[in-house]
Amino acid sequence: MKQRIIHIIIMLMVVCTMTAQTTVSGTVTDGKESLAGVNVFIIGTIDGCLTDSLGRFSFETTQTGELTLRATCLGFEDYTLTTRQHSNLHLKMREHATAIDEVVVAASSYHFGKSDNFKTMDALDVVMAGNSCGDIVAALQSLPGTQKVGENGKLYVRGGESDECQTFVNGMHVLMPYSTNTENNAVRGRFSPFLFKGINFSLGGYGGEYGQALSSVLPMETTDVAPSDKLGVSASLVDWNIGGTKAFAKSSLSFNSALTSMGLYNALSPDRYDWTRPYRKLSGEAQYKSELSAVSVVKTYVGYDLTSVGQNIADRQLSLCEHNIYANATLKTNIGRGYTLFTGIANSSVINDIDDALTHGDHYHNFRNEIHLKAELRKVFSSSVKMSAGAEDYLRHSTKQYDTSHYNLDYNLLAAHVDAQLRVVPRLFLSLSARAEQASYDGQWLLMPRMTWSYVPNKRFQLSVIVGRYSQVAEDDYIALRGKRLQQSTADHAILSMQYATAKMLLRIEPYYKKYHHLPLLTNGTYTADGYGSSKGFDVYGECRSLAKNLNATISYSFNDSQRLYRDYTSPTTPDYTSRHNLRLTLKYGIGKVIVGLADSYASGRRFATGTTPFYNSVDANLTWLVSPKIIVYSSLNNILGRTNVFRYNADGSAVTANRDRFFYIGIFVSLKSNKAYDISNF
Repeated sequence: MKQRIIHIIIMLMVVCTMTAQTTVSGTVTDGKESLAGVNVFIIGTIDGCLTDSLGRFSFETTQTGELTLRATCLGFEDYTLTTRQHSNLHLKMREHATAIDEVVVAASSYHFGKSDNFKTMDALDVVMAGNSCGDIVAALQSLPGTQKVGENGKLYVRGGESDECQTFVNGMHVLMPYSTNTENNAVRGRFSPFLFKGINFSLGGYGGEYGQALSSVLPMETTDVAPSDKLGVSASLVDWNIGGTKAFAKSSLSFNSALTSMGLYNALSPDRYDWTRPYRKLSGEAQYKSELSAVSVVKTYVGYDLTSVGQNIADRQLSLCEHNIYANATLKTNIGRGYTLFTGIANSSVINDIDDALTHGDHYHNFRNEIHLKAELRKVFSSSVKMSAGAEDYLRHSTKQYDTSHYNLDYNLLAAHVDAQLRVVPRLFLSLSARAEQASYDGQWLLMPRMTWSYVPNKRFQLSVIVGRYSQVAEDDYIALRGKRLQQSTADHAILSMQYATAKMLLRIEPYYKKYHHLPLLTNGTYTADGYGSSKGFDVYGECRSLAKNLNATISYSFNDSQRLYRDYTSPTTPDYTSRHNLRLTLKYGIGKVIVGLADSYASGRRFATGTTPFYNSVDANLTWLVSPKIIVYSSLNNILGRTNVFRYNADGSAVTANRDRFFYIGIFVSLKSNKAYDISNF
């Protein structure tokens, strides 16, 4: 009996051994090279193995006859083969083609907030940047491509005028994004950084959706529906703020109010100017956001600023008062079959009154209004094609009165655009845009093609080539003086963008060239569109987080060479707002609950008819103390060395400097009701 059992066991072992002798073998390639680490297995079994360094695989199986093999590998599409052959198999895998929605092309743009390619700066970074004091515009000036123009503090990008950079909130245009101030004093941006979940500052080469900007655009997207209630306050020597949010089931209502006044600060630290009324700004903002359904979102925003300031200048007492109102409402909804509809309306109104504007006893009044209407249809057709098309209308009105002269100006701008984003091959992407615009007073249609080629071999490296044409109407004063016969200015952009990014570092290099046509030019006492110009240079930006633990370092350098014949220039000249070299170095180091920042800014001299200014330099420091999960104390000292920087020269040769060499800021931010630590956002 025992012998029979032993014989049966031996026979079973022999059978098992014989059936296990089926060997499956072969190689896996991508058509050119062998692929290592590919998982090859028989579907429905656990029989399989990984390919070796030469792409070879070999494993044994009990399966016989027809087999269905599958090969899987990260970055490649799954490969399936049904065959009766068991050896010398050749499996050819195809690289996975990244879907068009999975790629973020970062050419010539910088993201505030967390993006898919690199975290450049979030709202807290804006508030606590070395010399921003919570101002978005000042924080943006730390990026390459921007010029240091200290006498007004506005954004000047790659040799362009300040009004060549346009701001959009939720896709809708903002007529006047800055608060007002007296001459030779820096202005601030009107919007709080905590209002936005994303800021995408484009230095040029943007798509067809955005128009009326010759140099750059600043699109900002407000936060989504808040999931919980919030209440926060902040206070400093120059501003006081309170705001909060009430959250509902599928909507939220937010408010914010702020008072900025230089009265107390001027009393403690007098400056070089003689103020009859210190700078004051009263601001109020409100938002309502609602998720109408799973595929429909409504956002509304309204903001109001009242700014006033008075100053003794020579033999006059300048007195300025400005009302600035902005409101928008947008709807984004999925209308079926993969189509997304966006509609929006925005209204901007700015009222500016100045007494003793140029001479004693005069009065200046200016009222500007813009209604922006926009509709856009978007669709992702496949993993390779995404398109959008839209139309918009800008209805503008401007009234100006100065002593005996005045004008009333009304016109509208019609525009339409088509954008297509294509995946040509797995690593190569093409964006094609066409935008058409017509100014009602001119009657001519402008067609502006735009194109971006992007090579994205992986998540670390990008190479892009951008070309396109952009347009913008002249200032209202020039249009009115010309009797509505001044055609739009245009600029042609050519940009090469190279970027390498990892979790610890970012390096970007961008050479660029811009050619201007039809700039306003004063000829024989009247303005024509015969002006022209060019701007060329390159920008370098680097960020490193691996030099030491808790240390973040950045370097930003820009070279710019600009020439223009426009306005009252008599020959092609370097504009007086440009400096050839701009350099900024920053360090941020965290020690427990304390964050220390240091920044050094340099700009070469600017050319004026009366001379070239000395170079600009400012060393700034800031300290942030995270006192508790709901309390943050922030302080900064600008221009530690006390250098008297000359911003410009007047026609009489006198130098224009800052009203004070140093500026000290200390503020406390308190979250009274929030379930998130260190959340000083009121929205």
